[in-house]
Amino acid sequence: MKKNLLHIILIIVGAVLILLPAFHSNIWFDESYSVGLVNHSFAEIWTIGSHDVHPILYYWMLKIVNLIFGANLIAYRIFSCLGIIVLGILGLTHIKKDFGKLTGLLFTLFSMFLPVMLNYALEIRMYSWTIVFVTLAAVYANRWIKNKDFKNIILFGIFSLISCYMHYYALVCMGIINLGLIIYVIKQKDKFEKDMIIKFALVEILQIILYLPWLICFINQALRVGSGFWITIEFPQIIIDILNFQFKGSLEQTIPTIIAVALYLYIGYIIIKNIRKKEDIKAGIIPIVIYISVIFIVALVSRISPILYARYLFTITGLLIFAIAYFLGKENNQYIIGFVCATVIILSIENWGNVMQENYDVSNQEPIQYLKENLQDDDIIVYSNINNGGVIAALIDTNQQYFLNLENWSVEDAYKAYSPQMKVVGSIEEAVKEAKGRIFIIDTGDLALYNNWPDKEKYKEVSIQKFEPKYKQYTYQIVILDKIVR
Repeated sequence: MKKNLLHIILIIVGAVLILLPAFHSNIWFDESYSVGLVNHSFAEIWTIGSHDVHPILYYWMLKIVNLIFGANLIAYRIFSCLGIIVLGILGLTHIKKDFGKLTGLLFTLFSMFLPVMLNYALEIRMYSWTIVFVTLAAVYANRWIKNKDFKNIILFGIFSLISCYMHYYALVCMGIINLGLIIYVIKQKDKFEKDMIIKFALVEILQIILYLPWLICFINQALRVGSGFWITIEFPQIIIDILNFQFKGSLEQTIPTIIAVALYLYIGYIIIKNIRKKEDIKAGIIPIVIYISVIFIVALVSRISPILYARYLFTITGLLIFAIAYFLGKENNQYIIGFVCATVIILSIENWGNVMQENYDVSNQEPIQYLKENLQDDDIIVYSNINNGGVIAALIDTNQQYFLNLENWSVEDAYKAYSPQMKVVGSIEEAVKEAKGRIFIIDTGDLALYNNWPDKEKYKEVSIQKFEPKYKQYTYQIVILDKIVR
């Protein structure tokens, strides 16, 4: 217990700092989709979620939280925080056991204090738990290679399959790891007992069989993404985003980029030095190769449809964190390690302060409070921007709402997540034709929807209120119209 005291203190401090910014009820569009979808049944989550761009296991997990605590945004967010806390604990329970005290301690520190970890710990999304399952899959793959215990390959298969059902970057990562294990077994088959090869093959086959129910959904999603996706790739910014992603969080990019590049160069130096000394460093090299391979594969796919996005790399960041901890621990230079840890903590504190200010700013609840105070039973809500509209749909369920799909996106089935309060329509006329009360337009900063509203002479402008909450820096201009001709 005394030997583990520093490690335990680090986990507790990290957990407290992660949880402190979590007690708020603000959401942005991606979170609104999670919040809306889990109000449906498990079967509906599968059906509706199959029209989204992610697998559905996280939504089922969040549905369980919903059944226990109700539609509680704080409970949802704490559930996400627990993912990163569990990841930090792995440094004590798994990484330390397999790779030593220093590597385990560094893994925990980076897992809980790299700026990006806080930002995604607080998201009501799949990221924080996906990184846990991907990391656990990698841990048990490594344990099985070292010790051909059937329990290890079973646990690898379980966490690998779970990862595939959590996020498609995790699917690519698990594909690489599983392929690597298959090649390894084929090359080393003479060193395996026949019984173990059969068990390994069974685990691989079972993963494929158990993923088949989602495979058709995956193919349909891939085809829809192929016909158009919201991600755009800009060079050289995408390279900068990939390099500084783990160090940036909510900070300006210059300093995190410099720090990231310097650290990666130092890790490269350690690798080269150990190669020259003919040291066995495969345990640290393989995670880096997998991490880079995922980026390479996604980049190739992005030549057809742009899906390379730094945010999605969070799901496999556990591999990178381990590699950094492994090589720093192997070098064991107390001055360099102290400098790196201090730098990460300084970045973390600055990022934490920014997140606290953003999450608890009094402006965040103003647009929702305004709507709740002013909406009457027969009023309807209309919006053409799904970013702020989705937030309203998830938080206001008392009035009929209409999303104007003016760009004719293929979203009607996916946006059933916001039903029954929201309907997708193709025109303003379709939205307002049966309106009995006032019309609340949820507009953006440029009032684009209201400025293009048809037949304005038939409406009386009751008010226009502008709100600029700090959380995710959305702008809401809420226009209230009253029909002159009923």
